Order: sequence, then C-alpha cells, then structure tokens
Amino acid sequence: MGFYVGIDCGSQGTKTVVVDGGDGRVAGSSYVGYSYVEGLPPGHREQEPGIWVVAMIKAVRDALAQAGTKRVEGIGVSGQQHGFVPLDTSGKVIRPAKLWNDTSTAIECRWLIERLGGVRRVVELTGNTILPGFTAGKILWLKNHEPANYLRLATVLLPHDYLNLWLTGHATMEAGDASGTALMDVRTREWKEEVVEIIDPGLITKLPEIQPSSEPAGTLRREAAEALGLYEGVMVSAGGGDNMMGAIGTGNTRPGIVTVSLGTSGTIYAYSAKPVVDPLGEAHAFCDSTGAWLPLACTMNVTVATEVVRGLLSLSHGGLEEAVEAAPVGSNGVVLLPYLTGERTPNVPDGKGVLYGLTPENLTLSNLARAAMEGATMGLNFGFNRLKQMGIEPGEVRLTGGGSKNGAWRRMCSDVFGVETVCLSVDEGAAYGAALQALWTREGGSISEITDRFVRLDEATRSKPDPANVEKYNRLQWLQDRLSTDLRSVFSS
Repeated sequence: MGFYVGIDCGSQGTKTVVVDGGDGRVAGSSYVGYSYVEGLPPGHREQEPGIWVVAMIKAVRDALAQAGTKRVEGIGVSGQQHGFVPLDTSGKVIRPAKLWNDTSTAIECRWLIERLGGVRRVVELTGNTILPGFTAGKILWLKNHEPANYLRLATVLLPHDYLNLWLTGHATMEAGDASGTALMDVRTREWKEEVVEIIDPGLITKLPEIQPSSEPAGTLRREAAEALGLYEGVMVSAGGGDNMMGAIGTGNTRPGIVTVSLGTSGTIYAYSAKPVVDPLGEAHAFCDSTGAWLPLACTMNVTVATEVVRGLLSLSHGGLEEAVEAAPVGSNGVVLLPYLTGERTPNVPDGKGVLYGLTPENLTLSNLARAAMEGATMGLNFGFNRLKQMGIEPGEVRLTGGGSKNGAWRRMCSDVFGVETVCLSVDEGAAYGAALQALWTREGGSISEITDRFVRLDEATRSKPDPANVEKYNRLQWLQDRLSTDLRSVFSS
C-alpha cells in the first residue's frame, strides 16, 4: 500500500507524519518549531515563508528516517488558514506573510464592509463577512500601506498553497482554504468579482483558479524531491487549511460529528452536505477540503486564558486540573469573559478580559482556575449554539488539541456542550488529515469510508453530560453572553 506523508504548517511550527496506507498507523512523526518576525507593532503577526520550507524539509526527513521508508505514494499539506503570501512575477516572496492572527487590518475590513453595503450584504455575496484575520483585508492593507510592494504583486497564495508551489512548481488553490479569504462565494466555489474588484479591478488575475479538492496539486519536482530525500514524481494532493485537514483527521466527514479543538485558539466545526451561511456573519461558512462544507466558529482565547491564569497562580498542568476540580460548577459566582487577545466569535476585535462576580469569599485560587476554563469553554459554546441554530445537529463532539489532555476539561466540555465528548487514539489532527486526503486522492472512493477505517476513538476519554450540570451551564451561558453584549460599547471606546 505504501506510505503517505502529512504536513501541517502552523504558526508555531511544522508537524509531519508518515502514515501507513494499509492500516493508518503513524510510522514516523516530527515537529520543527519557529517564531514570528520580531519587533512588529501590536496586532501585527508575520512570518517569513522561507522558514516554513526549511522546517518542512527537516520535519519530513526526520519523520521518514523514523519510519525507515522512502516508499511514499502521496504527500498532503495542511496550512494555517488566512495567511497572505504575496509573490512577484518570478515567484519570489515580496514580503513576510501576514498571518491568521494578525489584526492590523481592522480598518481595511471595516472599509470593505461599508463599501459593499454592510455585513448582511457581504454575507449575501460570499457567505462570510470580512474579519481582520481573513485574507481580503491583508491584500488591501498591502495596497494601502506598501504600495510599492503591491505594484510587484503577481500571485496571491495562502501558506499551504506556497508549500504546494515549492513542492510541485505549480501555483494552485482549493476551495476549503480559499473560502477563508472572504473573496470566494462558498456556495459556488468561485471568486466573487464584485468583492475582489472593490480591492482592485486587476486583483482577479492574481488569484489562482480554484480547483476541486479531490484533484492533485501536482507531482513532486526534482529539486524538492532531492531536498526531502524522496523520489521525483510523488503525487501531491490539493491539501487545505488546518481546520479542513483537522476535520479529515478527526473523522468529521459525515453528519452528526462535531470537532472541537482546544488549542491556543479554539475551533468548533461540523460536516455539512450543503452550505450553512450565518446571516449575522458570526459563524463562518467555509467549504471543507473534500467537496462538502464545514460551518465553523473560531475563538481566539482558549488555552490563552487557562495558561495565563495557570502562570499567574504558579500551577503545573496537573495542579491546574486539581484546582479546577476543587471548585464547583460555576466557580462560586466567578465569571471570566476571556477576551484577552480580542475575539473573533463573537466578533469583538477590541474586546478585553473581564473578571465578574468577585466577592471576598469567592476570590480563591480554585475559583479563578475553574472560571478561566469555564470562560474559554463557554466562549466556544457561543459559536456552537450558533451552529445549532443554523441546523447542525451534533451527536458527538470529538476533542483535539492540548486542552483535551485535561480530564476535568473533557468533562466540562460534555456538560457545557450538552453532548458526549471523546478524544482520538491518534491525535495528530491536521497532519494526519493531510495524509488521509493524499491517500483518498490517490485511491479515490469515499472520504468518509477512509476516515471510518483509519480514525479511531479513545473510548477511555469519553465523557457523558450530567443533566444537572448542563442546566447550570445553560444559565451561566446566558450570563456570559449578556456580559459580552453589554460590554462591547465599552471595549470599543
């Protein structure tokens, strides 16, 4: 059957796995970290795309050495969504890439929304609003702030597209990742010229044609093969954004399954056979990378909140779990609105963290620890509730990310979400999904049959909701949502 390489280019590092195409076993894995461009103003997050290539080469070589094989049948690449990689006519990077967590484009996004007729009109056009994290605002930012660089712009790529270009020599883009640009109509999987031309009438010629996610991006060129220690001509799949590949890697390829990632930021998403468009623009109407759709909500503050509080209280990770367990549901009235780095869902980019409900009696270590975890989880549940209001019917939540290793958090998630939660036996997330997409591209057939065959659950982690706790969290959710709504005018003042 051969082996498949899955690569996930994230904002903190690149993960690579080598997956056995016969049984789905991870035969080798490697991770190479890197950092942001230093010295930038607040709100700016950038990286040199060249470091992704260097990291990918090392991670692939190390994972292949661990697996003891070069019999690779396919390569799939996952990448951090929304990043803007600008190339000139020779295919060289013009400037560092602005990343998904770069919020410096808020002014450009507001301008675009106003010119297009408001949020509801933008959603009518593309299925999504235009948020500071999305690619559209970054392109306009380059035009406004670095006009000389903009004049050099010949091709717009996303991070995973750039790695595909390096691997194959071809500039391509697929619908899943492209749907996070805010330039594509998610219903038709085509660029929306009315939106594109607001930025620049000539921009449409700089956007690659959107190809089906089931088609290869190309084959491994000779120079790339030599650098990776592989043979020329290996198939490279279309790849996709990290959330799209995470959906495949968690088996979220059929209705009823919801994936929740408890990472630095948090995502919650579900498979849909048809577009799911939020007229308010709070949930994202993305395409997935298998030909279907992936309605999604993203929050900026998940382990951001718990790690800040853990550091403040000088707790180990085990100590944090013990502290959370020592406090009751609701943290004796202590509520943390966790907008420490602003927020994306709900869209409160100027939001701030707020501690509410403090008294001399409840201001304790354990209550603060639990309030941080509850605040982050209910922040995700705001988006989860929005997805349910639009017709998503969850039967099971599959947890992934660093926070899912915390037993107290897993139990809290089942109570807050009101459904059973479970983790994966192989929690390689987006990298694993990228490898499975490559296998699917080569073998054909049903993607859900492939994920049913390979994605296995860790039943020892399964948690069932406690009805009494579900009721308590429903009341707390109302309070957190009300606080968020009432304070938005304060945040922006």
